[in-house]
Amino acid sequence: MLKVEQQQPVEFSSALKEKFDEIISRYPKGKHKSALLPILHEVQAELGWLSSDAMDKVAAYLDIQNIEVYEVASFYTMYFLKPQGKYVLEVCRTGPCCLVGAEKLMKHIEKNLGVKEGEITPDGLFSWRGVECLAACGYGPVLQIGPEYTFYENLNEQKVDELIQDLRKK
Repeated sequence: MLKVEQQQPVEFSSALKEKFDEIISRYPKGKHKSALLPILHEVQAELGWLSSDAMDKVAAYLDIQNIEVYEVASFYTMYFLKPQGKYVLEVCRTGPCCLVGAEKLMKHIEKNLGVKEGEITPDGLFSWRGVECLAACGYGPVLQIGPEYTFYENLNEQKVDELIQDLRKK
């Protein structure tokens, strides 16, 4: 069963609904369900994560079943089903990156931020997690930082500390 954390009831802004309409217009008539992924991206960009209420409202907007939205949101790791920090540090944890230190880097991030994988720092700035391949196998270990999803390659503990310090200054 899909498990998500709850938040206050969601109301989509008129600007967000206009984006929905523009996205839907990209697809042939009757194929509006194809707009689901980009619409979920827009909702997450505005709200920070996808609550069950937000997903239900997307389903209603697209006139599809709630479960159709839940299936997609829970399948793709790019969608967050619980609140995240302002900056989400995602470390590639697949074989090539692990061979060059990704696991060590994840332990360092946990120690540096003082939170376990999936938790949020007390100041709300950071959360982190291991993710599947980020498609930069020759440049590992690799990290991407959302919400902009900027990639950083050939990392070590010092470089990660510098990235975190730079984000704290923003």
